[in-house]
Amino acid sequence: MVRLVHYSDIENVFDAPERAARLAGRIRALDGPDAAVVATGDTTAPGVLSLVAQGRQILDFYAATDTLLDTFGNHEFDYGPDSLRGLVADAPVEFVSANVRDENGDPFGREQGVVPWTTRVVNGETVGFVGVTDPATDSLNPMAAPLSFDDPVVAVRAALDDLASAEPTVDHRVVLSHLGGGDDALARQLDVDAILGGHVHSPRNEQVNGTLLVRPGVNGAVVAEVDLGAPDDPNHTPTATLHERDGADPDTELKTALNGRMEAADLDEVVGKVSEPIARTGEVVHGGECRVGNFVADAFRWVHDADVGLSNAGGLRQGDAWDGDVTKADLISLIPFEEPVVLVSVTGEELRGILREMAAPDVDFGEDDWWHGHVSNARVVWDADDEVLREAAVGGEPIDPDATYTVATSEYLLHSDHEFPTLEQRHRIGEADIQYEVLAAYAREHGIDPAIEGRIEIRGRADDEPSDHTVPSG
Repeated sequence: MVRLVHYSDIENVFDAPERAARLAGRIRALDGPDAAVVATGDTTAPGVLSLVAQGRQILDFYAATDTLLDTFGNHEFDYGPDSLRGLVADAPVEFVSANVRDENGDPFGREQGVVPWTTRVVNGETVGFVGVTDPATDSLNPMAAPLSFDDPVVAVRAALDDLASAEPTVDHRVVLSHLGGGDDALARQLDVDAILGGHVHSPRNEQVNGTLLVRPGVNGAVVAEVDLGAPDDPNHTPTATLHERDGADPDTELKTALNGRMEAADLDEVVGKVSEPIARTGEVVHGGECRVGNFVADAFRWVHDADVGLSNAGGLRQGDAWDGDVTKADLISLIPFEEPVVLVSVTGEELRGILREMAAPDVDFGEDDWWHGHVSNARVVWDADDEVLREAAVGGEPIDPDATYTVATSEYLLHSDHEFPTLEQRHRIGEADIQYEVLAAYAREHGIDPAIEGRIEIRGRADDEPSDHTVPSG
């Protein structure tokens, strides 16, 4: 039997060193002489500790877990291509990437040891691995803008062709993928045993066209154990088991190392207090109006005195609920990106388009039922069945399509074509501090006490949203 122990999108797990230590403990418990530990991107960033260490906290984690291989997620580029090249050169793992090209159009990181494919002998059998990254990464991450990304199917097919001539002959073919929804296209068009995925933050474990597709989800809550079987068993279909992180004995040496990095950052300033816990799970931030989304949108609008505040839900990172003292580190954990809050000027017609894009009916990003935005000083009524914006108002008044409105939002949205494509650089008219600094300043002045106010109403969708964003029916 050949097993792979797979993690991905661990992101904010490092913001709580105890949690990262338990994740490492779970991985080590699943590892063994018949197994190999592999990762599939967004392992270095984002997060508080990632921001402080420029992603290099992952070096401690790689060593603690004996990780053999990783590929690039969109967040590996958060600190720029040169920073990533340095990390790759120092990492004890091999990075596998078939479709990322550098500023000159050459395969990214080849001088630092990045390869399009590789093989490993696991329990006496040869496993071939190909790595691939979402081709929209240069749009999703402004720091990756100088790079380019080849078509994933074409790139993986070429790598598999090269792998076919490898010696010794491979017994299993596995794709290490950070494509999210693009995994299905790979499975339908290419002959591989398993696609170990990431990017989308919900776990997955299913067969598509005879290929095993696995995702462990986000923040290290789950680790996937993949059984590839044996090459002499033609009836064996690769299977996976998803294991919860919690319950494993923590890796104490890793915990000590990460605590040391965190303490050196000195981010324990208390900026506000919360009397009623504020949830920030994926179900909450992508489920409609929520308290943490309202807090962020209010802070954005406040810093620019804008007509509307807008926060993309995907920019709010998941983590433990805020309760009691809220520190600077907690705010960085929520939005761990060194991007400013910008002010844009749009017409009323464009603003209606932007508010419609909170539902992302035309954008292939995330799960089908995800809600993608949060607003301040605006009200939106969305018909999920007909995919129609029924109402849109600013300051209690219907939006005038011919009027001009100012919107305060993340700079990221001016770069991305995947969330809020109506927003573009041409709309930009101002800039404030980076996002978590704006949140801290707002919290010091106004406190942290957001409420659900009926800013967003979603009609026609099952009424199963978590209680932190219960939407009024009127």
